Amino acid sequence: MRTSGNVPHPIPYQGSKRWLASTICGCIPGGVRTLYEPFAGSAAVSLCAATHSTANHFVIGDLHEPIAALWRAIIDSPHDLADEYERLWHEQARIGKTHFNEVRRAFNSNPEPALFLYLLARCVKAAIRYNRSGEFNNTADHRRRGARPETMRDNILRAGRIFAGRTRVLNAGYLDTLRDADTRDVVYLDPPYQGTSGERDNRYVRGMSFDEFRDGLQMLVKRDLSLIISYDGRVGDKVYGQRLSDSLQLRLFEVKAGRSSQETLLGRDGVTYESLYISERLLTRIERLPRMLLQPESISEELLLF
Repeated sequence: MRTSGNVPHPIPYQGSKRWLASTICGCIPGGVRTLYEPFAGSAAVSLCAATHSTANHFVIGDLHEPIAALWRAIIDSPHDLADEYERLWHEQARIGKTHFNEVRRAFNSNPEPALFLYLLARCVKAAIRYNRSGEFNNTADHRRRGARPETMRDNILRAGRIFAGRTRVLNAGYLDTLRDADTRDVVYLDPPYQGTSGERDNRYVRGMSFDEFRDGLQMLVKRDLSLIISYDGRVGDKVYGQRLSDSLQLRLFEVKAGRSSQETLLGRDGVTYESLYISERLLTRIERLPRMLLQPESISEELLLF
């Protein structure tokens, strides 16, 4: 990264790339016109890039309408959003354990951004879950009360400030979000991981099959776009998900993401690696790759040391 600084993160979100964002942003060359993040979620990569002026403009999109609406509120009316979150947060102490279910019921009836933000701050693993009727159905994590209002307000206001005037928010599928992208831009894709993304999965508003995503990538590669893709990974020697084909003109790198908590619980010493695919087009624009990126050869050598 070119500069240092505290990146705001107003949206708690399972699967966020918050801890890998600086490495991912290190793959973005200087002078980028627009950074696109069409599977936005918490938009961790765009937030990191905006904080450090890695790109001039940003397009964040998400097929899930409440996510898009929440980002619009953060950018367009941050003070109102922070005020309503604060009201909800203090209300839980007065009402007690039934409060979360009351907010969830209100959200399922009228999905306002502040209600959604409060549910994500309080629910188990900050995970979006829906039932077959399309209703948010994750439960409250009673071990915590969610981010304190002053912390949430700071994150909301700073995120709104760094995105203001240079960011478009779209509620659309990824190919529609990328309709105007061209060779001057960079695209970061973080689709639902394989194994959690069938045609209908209660962790996502809509699943996506491997074949569907591969076909979409082929179209993006033909447009000569600069792509960075998070899609699969592994723990130790065990690979999770089907690797993307070399025919897509993508080069595979991996980022060490630390010890697997699940492996530790099972008494095993497993290291988690996140896969990062970079298009050949983008590689021609990068002067120097981040040192945290590992190529398969170096990973194999590292495994021999254990």
